[in-house]
Amino acid sequence: MTRPLGDPSSGVPPEKPAFPPSGVKPSAGKYDGAVPGDDVLLTVRQRRRAAKEARRQAKDAAYDQRQQRKRNKDGTSWNGRHIVDERGLATTFPEPETPEFDSSMVRRRITHGAVLVLLLALVVAALVLAGMVQRGELELKFGNGKPAAAPVTCPVETLKLPENKDVTVNVFNGGSTEGQAGKVAEELKARGFVIGVVENQATEYVAPTIVVSGKDGHGAALSMQRNFANSEYVQDDRKDSTVDVIVTSSFSGLVDAAAVNTEPGVLSCPRLSPPPSPPPSAVPPPAKPAPPAAG
Repeated sequence: MTRPLGDPSSGVPPEKPAFPPSGVKPSAGKYDGAVPGDDVLLTVRQRRRAAKEARRQAKDAAYDQRQQRKRNKDGTSWNGRHIVDERGLATTFPEPETPEFDSSMVRRRITHGAVLVLLLALVVAALVLAGMVQRGELELKFGNGKPAAAPVTCPVETLKLPENKDVTVNVFNGGSTEGQAGKVAEELKARGFVIGVVENQATEYVAPTIVVSGKDGHGAALSMQRNFANSEYVQDDRKDSTVDVIVTSSFSGLVDAAAVNTEPGVLSCPRLSPPPSPPPSAVPPPAKPAPPAAG
């Protein structure tokens, strides 16, 4: 059986071909035989070049995408990581169509609503009451209160006039005439009265002179009324026997010292009730019945 040339088992070295095969270039380097052709090398280059171009395009696309995100500034990414926004959460975790609340939550909401309504009602009621109190339509009383003082009545007893040196008088100017209280105090001092306070004091009374004293100063008050014509007596709750004299704008002067009545009498206080009664000596005796006519 004839073995082909160059078969190692035949022991005959292979002969070199006279011409290089078609498509193979001779090489003067390492190899003396055939080398891959241009078509094979071109295919490898194109493949490498295509892979390199694909990588470059991928880098360019990634770079363009990053630049586009920076330009848009949509805030959907941070350091290459996607940020989940409200829309994304709503898409991932959609709310149920009919939300169901826990029974404890329902009770708390009902309690809070009732408390708010009650507080609103209390505020409105407080505003209404404050307006009524301010307008005088309502008077608030707290506790049992103090017992009402007994109404002051005009003294009806017949009084004796004390001596002038035993009467202490406070003189007040209740009118518009400047220095009136000082003038009156000087005249009373000349008549022997003891002068206490001399000041200005407003008064709501319209009488020419107002005489004020406590229960123990009735006699001193009567003495002042005898020295001031058309004076009006008012009683207060002082505990001493001093007496106040308030002269108003209609005051015209004291009674002449020689004309002062020193007989016992009653106080004149038309603003108090009952009105002063005349002294017993001034009450006329009842008329005696006429004797029967003689037949």
